[in-house]
Amino acid sequence: MTTRLPADRPDATPAPAGRRARARPERAIAGEPGVPGGLAVRGGVVTGDCLQVLRSLPAARVDLIVTSPPYADQRASTYGGVAADDYVEWFMPRAEQFARVLKPTGSLVINIKEKVVDGERHTYVLELILALRRQGWLWTEEYVWHKRNCFPGKWPNRFRDAWERCLHFTREKRFKMNQDAVMVPTGDWARTRLKTLGANDVIRHDSRVGNAFGKNIANWQGRDRAYPTNVLHLATECGNKGHSAAFPQALPRWFIELFTDPGDTVLDPFAGSGTTLAAALALGRNALGVELSPAYAQRCRETLASAHEAAQALARASACTPQDIIPAGRGDAAAPVSKDSVPS
Repeated sequence: MTTRLPADRPDATPAPAGRRARARPERAIAGEPGVPGGLAVRGGVVTGDCLQVLRSLPAARVDLIVTSPPYADQRASTYGGVAADDYVEWFMPRAEQFARVLKPTGSLVINIKEKVVDGERHTYVLELILALRRQGWLWTEEYVWHKRNCFPGKWPNRFRDAWERCLHFTREKRFKMNQDAVMVPTGDWARTRLKTLGANDVIRHDSRVGNAFGKNIANWQGRDRAYPTNVLHLATECGNKGHSAAFPQALPRWFIELFTDPGDTVLDPFAGSGTTLAAALALGRNALGVELSPAYAQRCRETLASAHEAAQALARASACTPQDIIPAGRGDAAAPVSKDSVPS
């Protein structure tokens, strides 16, 4: 049965057979001082298979889809497991729904990794990329998540897995991308290096070793921030305990900042423990999740509740003034502050 998801309520619960779905009250966490964007945003989770749930979502509703689908033959106890040879056939009907609900300027980011089968890497991820292109998606970019503290281990024919793919697909060549939102500091090296510029540093010249790479160090003068690379260096620790495949919140947060504006809608069709949804709400975006496992769907709701409370606390703290802390009649003099005098 198709789960009903009202167009104006992104957090409806799935309907039992023969009954209409009932909407849960939204978590409006913005529109308060200090919340990113100053916009009223909502977050919610629907329990069910995204293939069915998304069919009830209006077309062109979502600005960004960030997700980590079940990897082939993994999480069998939670999601049943999908054989590597069947993975593309399983995924593509869901990708069709992703394309339908995504706005023309939107992006799809898939965190995924090939598995080893019979001693060699399976090609299901490569096959998935080709299948998505045949479906009309543009394989715009591939980002690499470098896991700085990957799990230790020893194998006879390979080393530890220290990276995963983050595949970026779009429907159009022109899409929303806020590159300035993810700029990074240039670092101390630039200040030190620019103090001692030589003659070869102020012009672009061919590499002396013949590798065709040239550089002009002087281009860094006056710059304290730079655009990042397509390699994201993030540790694997995260606060979403109790889920078998949770990733760090910094990962979806980076893509949300890059590909959306405050007030936009972010979808995670394999919501897991709600990491993407919490990151979206914290950044002032609407967050919609779909999760097959009822237990994890409930965990998502708890995650969203915590994100809502944190955003409210941030709003109250941002609105706090010195007059709220210094008791009246004391002027500007410092005075002991009781916990009751500080807005909670």
